[in-house]
This record gives sequence, structure tokens and C-alpha cells, in this order.
Amino acid sequence: MGCPNQCVFCDQHAITGARFFSLEKVRRDIEEVLSTAEDAECEIAFFGGSFTGINRALMTELLDIAESYVREGRVSGIRMSTRPDYISREITDILHRYTVSQVELGIQSFSEKVLEKTQRGHKAEASYNAMRLLRKEGFSVVGQMMTCLPGADEKSERETAEIICSEGAEGARIYPCVVFRNTPLEEMTKRGEYIPLSLEEAVKRSAEVYRIFLEKGVPVLKIGLHESDNLHSENTYFAGPNHPAIGELIRGRIFCENILKSLSKRDTKGKNGTVFVPKGAVSMAVGQKRCYKSEIVEKTGLKSLKILEMEELSGYNISIDLK
Repeated sequence: MGCPNQCVFCDQHAITGARFFSLEKVRRDIEEVLSTAEDAECEIAFFGGSFTGINRALMTELLDIAESYVREGRVSGIRMSTRPDYISREITDILHRYTVSQVELGIQSFSEKVLEKTQRGHKAEASYNAMRLLRKEGFSVVGQMMTCLPGADEKSERETAEIICSEGAEGARIYPCVVFRNTPLEEMTKRGEYIPLSLEEAVKRSAEVYRIFLEKGVPVLKIGLHESDNLHSENTYFAGPNHPAIGELIRGRIFCENILKSLSKRDTKGKNGTVFVPKGAVSMAVGQKRCYKSEIVEKTGLKSLKILEMEELSGYNISIDLK
């Protein structure tokens, strides 16, 4: 259904891959997924728009449907995404009638400059108020933010991530800004008012934000938009860091920086290096087309470099052997 407000970066239909909503299909869709979920614990999520901003009667009808599955024991709870300015005491009173486990807020930025340039439609105060009210009312909160927005820089992005953490978010999502066709941002780009970041720049900027969440112990649930062919169509995509594995590139950037930092304290020139990373992390640490491995060799003067798994390691911890 989409959001009634249009920010400069948003094409709701392109992002969701859907142009129509059918109430009649809701139960059918839920049943289809549950039939393949086996014994997995499931929740019903209302994403893709600003759920608490839609017609109240429809919102409660959808919540009634979801709650029926909770009562039957077939799902464990309900979650949703919405805009900060669509959270109020009236909304929390409604949500308390249901088994709502988590509310995700599309904060995007706490910078007044960025909110104004993106025509977000509210000030930073709305995000503070929404997070605080939800937490006061006992709801778990996830903060969604964007990097590379018009008017944003590394400082404003770091501040947004830090505020999301300090305001008690229990999770986060990071979305590097992509320019879609038929949006005001496309026109801003054509006029030279906005210059999309390269993939490499966007990865570095987003990795800075990701590191803050890591250090604060706030889980990052997802990086980048949900991948689909629609996002790469010439009719949809115009410019910007639109990559099917951008999350892996950003996580790999963290490994690359950790390795470079560790090696900077040691004599590496002409030596053979072996870097051990946690199980399953080799491809991330090596990078696409070996980009991070090549960068490490070039910057450290290593004669050779191997990146291998070590089961004892976890997270973004590494171990290095030089000979």
C-alpha cells in the first residue's frame, strides 16, 4: 500500500516489488509459508510500508488475523515497520491488545539537515519520541537507518547509529541509499544536486556505522534492501551502490580493517602471512574478486597472504601468523 509521504529517495513499489495489496490473500500467504516452515519458530511481520499509518480499521483487521495464528500456537508473535511520526499513545494502546513483539522504526537519520533535504516530513524529535514511547510501553525497538543520503556525511551517520544505540534499540538495519527512477532523488541527481556514492565509498561509510553497532552490542538484522531482480531493472534502478551482496562487502570491510590494524603494529615487509578468521568468514575476508586480500598485501608489503578458517574464533576476531 505504501506510505502516504514520499521522501526523495523512495519508490515504495520498487522497493517492495509489489503494486497491489489484497486482504483476501493474507491468510493464503501465511498458510503457504507456514506449510514449509516445519518446526521453525515464526512471527508474522507487516513490512513494506508504514503499518501504523494505514487505515485504522484495516490495521486492526490485519492484526486480528495475525493474532488468531498466535492464539493457535502457530506463530510466536507479531512485528511491524513504520515511521516514527506514526507512533503515538493511541497506537501503542492498540498494539497492546495484540502479541506485538517488536516495532521497527524507519529513522533513516537523526540529522535535521538530512531530514530536510530528503523531505522526510518530520524532525528528529519524532524519532526520539517514538523510540522512548515504545520502550516505555514495553515494546522492543529496531532502528532502521540509511547511509549516503543527501546532506549526510560520515559524522552525521555515526551520530545516528550512536543515538539509535543510546536510545535502547535492540536491533538495527542499515540501508545504503540507492537512486530509483521516478523519484525526486533521480531528478536531484540529474541536476547535479546529489552525487551518488560509488560502491566502494558506500561500503566504507556503511562499515563505519556497522562497527558502531558491533561495538555497542546491537545486532544488525540486515544490510541493504531485500534482493530481487526488480531492483536491478533498467526501469527501476538509476544510480548508486546497488549490489546484490552489499551486506557481505560491508562485513568483509570490517575484517579487512581489523586485519590491517593488527598488521600495522608488526613488521610485515617481505613476509608470508596467514590470517585466521571464524568459520564461514573466509569469502567475506577475502572480498569479491579478492579485493580485500589484494588491498592487505598492497598496504602491508606482505610477500604472500593466506586467509583460513579457525573454529575457535567468533565474530570479527582474527589471528595472524607471520613467517
